[in-house]
Amino acid sequence: MTFQRTKRDWQSIGLTAFTATATAAIVGIVLMILGNIVWNGASQMSFRFVFGGTREGMFEASRAGVFPMIFGTLALVILMTVCVLPVGVITAIYLTEYARAESAINRLIRGAINNLAGVPSIVFGLFGLGFFIQFVGGGIDKLFYGGELHYGEPALIWAAATMAVLTLPVMIITTEEALRAIPKGLREASLALGATKLETIWKVVLPQAIPGILTGSILAVGRGAGEVAPIMFTGAAYYLAHLPTHWTDQFMHLGYHIFVLSTQSPDVERTKPILFGSVLVLLMLTFFLNLAGVLVRARIRRRARFGHA
Repeated sequence: MTFQRTKRDWQSIGLTAFTATATAAIVGIVLMILGNIVWNGASQMSFRFVFGGTREGMFEASRAGVFPMIFGTLALVILMTVCVLPVGVITAIYLTEYARAESAINRLIRGAINNLAGVPSIVFGLFGLGFFIQFVGGGIDKLFYGGELHYGEPALIWAAATMAVLTLPVMIITTEEALRAIPKGLREASLALGATKLETIWKVVLPQAIPGILTGSILAVGRGAGEVAPIMFTGAAYYLAHLPTHWTDQFMHLGYHIFVLSTQSPDVERTKPILFGSVLVLLMLTFFLNLAGVLVRARIRRRARFGHA
């Protein structure tokens, strides 16, 4: 038996080196950005800054706080998730389990989802202003309050609804992928045992797809916590001396607060510590929200795996 010397595949080596360099460059850029934020924002981090308000001095580094912005961001994310989760899951179930692939309705819905995913975020803000605030909110005020303003003005609920529309394509697509990943044999076995299609979806398919649905929720939360343009017209406030207590109240948001600090401050250099500290808090908040979702998803997967063991 003879062995021939294998020639070096220089094309593969070159491609591997190129992809490794590109990956290292991307990771390096991310680390540089994070390092710059942590380096400049760590000095501002304190218990007073995280849990303090802004009534003492919004642009004073020694007195400013971001708790109202953290509270508003969390309230927005929770309401947005409540709005987008049922709609996204139901739409994905219809497209995956009920709609025929060649039907006109299926193609229409998928075209709408694809187009919705490509709309700039500022357009969603204008849509929320026109539809949710003026049409829906104004209609509620005319119908129930005699035209007095209650719902026909920027509010937390309208900002959350606008963000739900923005993140809806991500929620639908990730849920569809999770549903398609469920083996077809599980559906057939359930139907063969006498279960209806609805019972099969509710008791067999959805429990198996929950980790994938949570993945979509995590992606939606990450985007909802950082987007600014859609909430500028629909609920975010420049300054509030109190926390929102009702979903018709306006709210302060970390992303919008960062925008204000970088564009409306009378002395940008003086407010840089607050700016970097606010960015660091926003990154940490987004990280912990995503981490909570990942831990819940991992726990559900572990319970499902042990339950089928």
